[in-house]
Amino acid sequence: MSPTIQPQYLTSRLLQLLNTPSPTGNTEKIIAFVEAEFAGLGLPAYRTQKGALVATLAGKRAGPAKALSGHVDTLGGMVKEIKANGRLAISSLGGYYAGSVVGEYCTVETSTGNTFTGTVVQNRQAVHIHSLGQVHESAESLAKVEIRLDAQTGSREETLALGIQVGDFINWDPRPELTETGFIKSRHLDDKASLACFLAIAEAFKREAITPVYTTYFYISPYEEVGHGASSGVPDDVDELLVVDTGIVGEGQASDEFSVSICAKDGSGPYDLSLRRKLVSLAQAAGIPYHLDIFINYSSDGTAAWRAGGEFRVGLIGPGVDACHAYERTHQSALLATANLISAFLQAP
Repeated sequence: MSPTIQPQYLTSRLLQLLNTPSPTGNTEKIIAFVEAEFAGLGLPAYRTQKGALVATLAGKRAGPAKALSGHVDTLGGMVKEIKANGRLAISSLGGYYAGSVVGEYCTVETSTGNTFTGTVVQNRQAVHIHSLGQVHESAESLAKVEIRLDAQTGSREETLALGIQVGDFINWDPRPELTETGFIKSRHLDDKASLACFLAIAEAFKREAITPVYTTYFYISPYEEVGHGASSGVPDDVDELLVVDTGIVGEGQASDEFSVSICAKDGSGPYDLSLRRKLVSLAQAAGIPYHLDIFINYSSDGTAAWRAGGEFRVGLIGPGVDACHAYERTHQSALLATANLISAFLQAP
């Protein structure tokens, strides 16, 4: 028997996660939030030396365990240079097109914890000064955009005096919104949508006093966006690792925003065939809407775990997300489909 996922709980936790900044390399606040949520549900958790969080949902049987992996880190930036005009050059955290953040609001966090708001603008922004061709060209790379701080500064010295320095983290404003039609629009649904599913699953199992067949670890990774998130720290007794990350919606893809995506292959190669077939069978038996898909320019924590020598089967699923690594969107039905498939997986042999 699988527990009933509470959509309101899932959505409320997702909004809280989205509003907690967590660019790769600066994830303490969100790890602490997730850790407290698991503790409130009665799940013991510990942190690895690398900074991952591992929470445990005890199972009925001894023996091999299962693990669910999702990541808390998001796209973001670091201050690369304080320019002569007082504005900030950007070094990316994770992979994204510069044009996808042009015009976005952001927050710069200094090493002392102070914050300054700003806006991403192009070096050649005003069409009343530059030609349209020059403006279009300047959106092509981060080297041609900068952060205009909401502070009275017009020189490098004045910005330095604010306490801003090279290496400070830059958070893109997520702007989360839940529409009346059930869509969730926000930056960083990758991969906070999956984390919300994890919390909703843990809450449902505890609320209904259901014990999964096997002990399950929730492995919360802090470095997925830069490629080495789950390369260490997955417990030794894990036999199956189910990675939960975003399903890719767009031209040429089978996925949509209303279903769970089951990935057959990504840019690193195919996922475990027996586990993939098991997930498809579970979805069909439970009437869960799903799509099989292939993600070309993509890798996951499963990729990192396998490349580090992980001796377990790996599968990959996730809610379908449109415009991934930009201003993203999914639907509540995709979140529920994902959570329900995970629940079925936890109850399967």
